[in-house]
Amino acid sequence: MKDKLKLYLITDSNILRGRDFYKCIEDALKGGVRTVQLREKNCLGKEFLEKAYKLRELTKKYNALFIINDRVDIALLVDADGVHVGQKDIPVHEVRRLIGKNKILGVTAKTLQEAVDAEKYGANYLGVGAIFNTNTKLDAKRISINTLNTIRKNVNIPIVAIGGLKLNNINILKNNVDGYAVVSAILTSDDIYNESKKWIKCIC
Repeated sequence: MKDKLKLYLITDSNILRGRDFYKCIEDALKGGVRTVQLREKNCLGKEFLEKAYKLRELTKKYNALFIINDRVDIALLVDADGVHVGQKDIPVHEVRRLIGKNKILGVTAKTLQEAVDAEKYGANYLGVGAIFNTNTKLDAKRISINTLNTIRKNVNIPIVAIGGLKLNNINILKNNVDGYAVVSAILTSDDIYNESKKWIKCIC
């Protein structure tokens, strides 16, 4: 799992400027993305489920992990590899009870206590951030590099950095994270395939 978390793509159809959603995600997978999280905040249940089924097939085709944001029910329906939840979602231990021991559980953490608790109650990896300012999640509060360092020293599960990551600002994170979660850095590119390849070359 840890190797596949290195380049972690989070979907956001609102920034695709009318381009085909599935082609954009497939281009990213072709370019080296090995984890895709379906996170469509403005998507109603029926459409979200349809996207989940189609992305489940795409991620299988490219041997990538498929994670569903928040929606434990849809993750189970489409047999996703796992689910990712935030601090205001269903408690971590309850999510673990619902999905069983074999599914991947990711948890957002902004403080040391949240990180330690997430690991204690069954998280397989942490999404830590926002590291930098981001336009794709306007309510995301930034955390300091010192907080990231402290979390790294106190948990044993992989850490995926998130929030405003770009190829020109991730160098300071390399010793403290196992992966990079990106949205606009890849999906706003005119050439998603080659942009994904650039990321792989930089971080691997």
